[in-house]
Amino acid sequence: MARKSNAETAANPGRLKQIALTYKMTRKADPKVGLIVAGVGIVTFGVFLAIGFLIGHPVYLGILGFLVAFLAMAIVFGRRAERAAFGQMEGQPGAAAAVLDNVGRGWTTTPAVAMNRNQDIVHRAVGKAGVVLIAEGNPNRVKSLLAAEKKKLARIMPDVPVHDFIVGTGEGEVPLKKVRTTLLKLPRVLSGPQITQANDKLRAMGDLMSNMPIPKGPVPGRGMRGQRPR
Repeated sequence: MARKSNAETAANPGRLKQIALTYKMTRKADPKVGLIVAGVGIVTFGVFLAIGFLIGHPVYLGILGFLVAFLAMAIVFGRRAERAAFGQMEGQPGAAAAVLDNVGRGWTTTPAVAMNRNQDIVHRAVGKAGVVLIAEGNPNRVKSLLAAEKKKLARIMPDVPVHDFIVGTGEGEVPLKKVRTTLLKLPRVLSGPQITQANDKLRAMGDLMSNMPIPKGPVPGRGMRGQRPR
């Protein structure tokens, strides 16, 4: 029990430090985040307390209001922190790879399977939706990289669906903050053994594993502690 208590004591400062670092990062891009989060908490608590006085149970509603206010503050802060983090990553080489690396369980991601001298990059993710190619860079230049990769995949695994999209803010492109949700919305057509077989073929084919720069820092979003299947 003593060891467990010591471990929990050591873990709490780590979590608090991480929250403090996230707040500092968010405040740089969103200076009003503290006022907004505090305002949400005060208003939520005030509404519940007022209802409590009206129905004659201020203590019970006050306690409930405190809990709900804390939850509302956490949700608002999380969303604004996510927006700030994606804003800082936007446009950086390898930003999509950082998001893919945390896409979630069931996906195997490989950064920089193709790259040209202009640092236009194609990443790859394999999951129940099939193979997904995610491109970063100039839309006109990166299309040739995508076409070459799709041709290669069609040759070694013609029965596996291949999806592709370009990360960006232009027409027909997928914003960085929507990369994860876009992957998760794709229809699931492959079974576990089929995914394993596809990954084996891709490993045998070999990839361009370049030492590309990936943005540092926490990647936001729910369930972003990704795990790659082995």
